[in-house]
Amino acid sequence: VCFIPDGLDCSISFVSHVLGKVCVHGRQKELLSVLVPCLVDLTKSDCIWQRLCWQLVERVPERWMEAVVLGFVQRAPGAEALSRLLGNLVVNNKKAQFVVTQKLLLLQYGHTTAVLQNLLGYLALDSLRRPFLIKVLQELLETWGSSSAVKHSPPEQQQYISKAILICLSHLKEPEIESCRQELLTSMMEGVKCHLDSNLPQIRRLGMVVAESISSKINTDGPVLKFQYEEDDEARELQSLLVQTPPSCDVPDLPDDDRYKKADAALPLVLESNKNLHPAAPLVPDELSEAELDSDDELIPYDMSEDKELKTKAPVYIRDCIEVLTGSEDMDKWEATVKALESLVRKNPAATREVSMELAKILLHLEEKTCMEGFVELRQRAQVAVLTTDPIPVAKYLTSQFYSLNYSLCQRMDILDVLVLAAQELSSLKSHRKTKQSGAQKPCIQLLPGSDSSKDWRKIVDERIKSKTRRFATGQSQVELASGPNEFNSVAGYFFFPLIQHFDRPLTTFDLLGEDHFVLGRLVHTLAILMHLAVNTVAVTAMGKALLEFVWALRFHTDSYVRQGLLSCVSSVLLSTPTECLLEDMTDELLEAQSWLGDVMEKDPDGDCRRLALQNLLLMENLKKKLKTVPS
Repeated sequence: VCFIPDGLDCSISFVSHVLGKVCVHGRQKELLSVLVPCLVDLTKSDCIWQRLCWQLVERVPERWMEAVVLGFVQRAPGAEALSRLLGNLVVNNKKAQFVVTQKLLLLQYGHTTAVLQNLLGYLALDSLRRPFLIKVLQELLETWGSSSAVKHSPPEQQQYISKAILICLSHLKEPEIESCRQELLTSMMEGVKCHLDSNLPQIRRLGMVVAESISSKINTDGPVLKFQYEEDDEARELQSLLVQTPPSCDVPDLPDDDRYKKADAALPLVLESNKNLHPAAPLVPDELSEAELDSDDELIPYDMSEDKELKTKAPVYIRDCIEVLTGSEDMDKWEATVKALESLVRKNPAATREVSMELAKILLHLEEKTCMEGFVELRQRAQVAVLTTDPIPVAKYLTSQFYSLNYSLCQRMDILDVLVLAAQELSSLKSHRKTKQSGAQKPCIQLLPGSDSSKDWRKIVDERIKSKTRRFATGQSQVELASGPNEFNSVAGYFFFPLIQHFDRPLTTFDLLGEDHFVLGRLVHTLAILMHLAVNTVAVTAMGKALLEFVWALRFHTDSYVRQGLLSCVSSVLLSTPTECLLEDMTDELLEAQSWLGDVMEKDPDGDCRRLALQNLLLMENLKKKLKTVPS
């Protein structure tokens, strides 16, 4: 810090120029990490040093102002210290005003929470700067409530804006809240709608937390908004920002002895006040009334320790299950039927095929009648069992119902989940399937001890031959991988093509390309999984070509969740389709997709989309390398 002779006027413009030039040329950290702590100590009790510091910053040329202001904001130990260092710089300098109220809050989002607290606390500490705080809050709420900003900005930026809004709210006083109460309410309603419409859980939770905070601020006496969401570290951090932390006092700490004396002196006062707050309870009279004595407390309860709960028998036949699920009023029998249905379907495939369509319809419309634990999972497993037992007609029915009228969005997503789970089961080996099913219920068949039929005779013979055979050298034993027919091969088209046909036809209650984009995102991810499971099937080439055309039609969708699904579809096509088929039948589609992937990797605001686009480009490069290595 420069030395100032007593009683002499001097100019610090040269020092301001040096400060700005050093900061803008990349030495900001080295200089300000030494200068800022020194100025903070000097300005604590000396108003002359405060004026010098204000002049030092104000005389920095405009082209270097941003680097200097950002450095001071980042390295100040708190809002009070920053206020002493900068003074009313945002009032006197237009460039500094733009940097503080616009650039650091709305155009950038990489700064820490401490920087936001310094910045907004600085605006709140002086009456001349408080109008900027209210103006900043209005602009932040406008951005937070913009549907375009929610769709096109990354989640990190939306979290940054949410933190800034909550910090602004923590600094507002009651008269200021009263003056802009209606504006806050309007912004809250618009913003929470945009956030709840998002497909990303993080964005929806951000909207809920901020809306709850605004509601608690503007409705101090009345009812406030309350959402149900899973509280994680991010949500707790956001909620803590609404409570303004008291500024750190510059008064030196008391010695330990004085601190203990003051604490001991305060203790009797606290105890006395507690006595005044809680008066002694009136004594209970010894003589009780006859009504109190004539109670049921003296009755001896029945001994029910050996009682057993009566278990309702589940139906044994599929048709009996249908009757119970459609018309029975016995809730115990209904629950037992729901629990036993999956195992009955898998044990009786022939009987299931006779009524598969009726059973699929009943399960699709089945609603929970009792508070049954695991009802959704049990119903879904039964649907998967019916679909894998009779794939073609049930798949036709489910895919046709996906685009039908009078279905809720939840039912449509249930259809997609069942199709994916059934496709996974059909594409796996039967042996793996049986072990998975037997994990839940072990067979009760027991063999008699000592029975020779219980041993595999071929295994015994092989072990004897192995023990009698002498080998001079043995190589590494190779385990034969289990193999078998892919049952999804013959039915993949029935799962896939009906889902891809009518996505662009809006219905009265269902518009995939409009407000129901969350279901569109689920549909796109489902198609990617079905394409992945169709590897080595006959229809994989036709499926891949149709899926690339589907991706090309939706490539500019505004929702990031849908774009992630589209990029996953491209990955599934590249991984599942044979290289020869890709080059012969899809050359034009791949060239178009490559240029689009390059744009996504460079310009997409969503980080996951950029990562998936890069992975797809690397897969295409690997295909090119394979072509070069294959001899012509």
